Amino acid sequence: MINGAQCIFNPSGPAEPCRIVVLGATGDLAGRKLFPSLFTLFKAGHLNPESRITGCGRGEMSDDEFRRMTEEKVSPDDSEGEQWRRFRQLISYHRLDFNDDASFAALAAGLIPEEGKPAVNRLFYLALPPSSYERAATAIGRAGLGREDGGWSRIVVEKPFGHDLTSARSLNAALHACFNEEQIFSIDHYLAKETVQNILVFRFANAIFEPLWNRQYIDSVAIMATETLGVGHRAAYYDTAGVIRDMFQNHLLQLLSLIAMDPPARFEADQVQDEKVKVFRALKHISSNHDDLAIGQYGNGEIDDGKVAAYREEPGVAAESTTPTYARITAHIDNWRWRGVPFTMISGKRLEKKITRIIINFRRVPHSLFKDILADTIQRNKLIINIYPDEEICLSFQSKVQGTHLCLNQEVMRFAFATGDDQIDAYGRVLLDCLNGERLLFWRQDGLEETWKYLDQILARDNTSRPPGQTLAIYAAGSLGPNREEKLLRHLLTAGKQ
Repeated sequence: MINGAQCIFNPSGPAEPCRIVVLGATGDLAGRKLFPSLFTLFKAGHLNPESRITGCGRGEMSDDEFRRMTEEKVSPDDSEGEQWRRFRQLISYHRLDFNDDASFAALAAGLIPEEGKPAVNRLFYLALPPSSYERAATAIGRAGLGREDGGWSRIVVEKPFGHDLTSARSLNAALHACFNEEQIFSIDHYLAKETVQNILVFRFANAIFEPLWNRQYIDSVAIMATETLGVGHRAAYYDTAGVIRDMFQNHLLQLLSLIAMDPPARFEADQVQDEKVKVFRALKHISSNHDDLAIGQYGNGEIDDGKVAAYREEPGVAAESTTPTYARITAHIDNWRWRGVPFTMISGKRLEKKITRIIINFRRVPHSLFKDILADTIQRNKLIINIYPDEEICLSFQSKVQGTHLCLNQEVMRFAFATGDDQIDAYGRVLLDCLNGERLLFWRQDGLEETWKYLDQILARDNTSRPPGQTLAIYAAGSLGPNREEKLLRHLLTAGKQ
């Protein structure tokens, strides 16, 4: 119990002692996300003080130099001075070259216990470019670091998980050469957001919703994740991937599976994953020239009253690039529960607002008792799950306005999630689950393969990032996307306003 709430998984104390090895520790991801999240876990008492953190990079650097670099990224305030001094003592640095087995052997010497010594738990976090995943996993395996010799050994992989089905299988083979499935943690940090975690509880712990969660009562579902940011420093990756590989294969299809899955027999990782995979397998293939697909690319425009460059003018982007930065896919799930219900997924860069939300549109009332009295059509009920910037669940319903006239008004009930400085963010949550061996928030290989099968038939067979037969619509940065999509985007962005 926490403050009277019933808890399913509650890591109240620190995780087991562990050697956390961050490969790519001098890079952007480690500085922006990993080390700040590890420090947050340490302050909250979740990171065992007997744990040690080894940052690995290509350059020469002393432990103190690496600690100072990490401190600049974490930026602890004055009130955290003593906590930071204790945390920094857990950190060390190891120069690592993927082409030099000796540097991995030296790393292994401190991680594999001598005979008769206590077992060592190991967590390897690949904060590396995706092109380095297979090489890093192979080098770790050659050094014998994937073997579990009394303690556990785990590897954490960030998305993207491959570029298509073939590369996803190749990455999986490289990982499984030295780790088994239970040791591999494929991260999608979207799944650790409080609102996302609450979807299954909301659905399956409340008897008033689950009976309505089907084609008989739900008319359509929309899932959107729009951004105001451009491609930024990710041009080298993004121009070969595009928005479909970058956002749909992981974030949006994971959200779709949480909304569409059937209830598992038990709230356990494998059983939840089983139901997700069933959803992915039931996705109907769509042709690339179908109305269920639209793509676009941002041009010049304004964001926050400042002019921004077009995608093709971004550093590292090809001048004639046809990579989409906006896409809409309307998916159809061919099963008993959802046959005929469209699931519209939208994501795009350099749009007017940064919003992540899920909108469930219920069917209209089958017969209006008020049609001879009210001229306007009664608005349908909506359930809106806001993930960013607000973290809340909203339910709209109709009510009579107080007074002598019969007037209907749409009211909205809201439940907002508490926020505060002491909250562990999504990256901290997935790191804690890695340390505790809790696999609920991670991908499983069969799910990855099914999503790639679905997207491969949408994307070009020549392995480019643009679906064949599609017109790439240029939209102004800061707008609501391509002209033909603007009406839909405006409707979704204003849904639930009251």
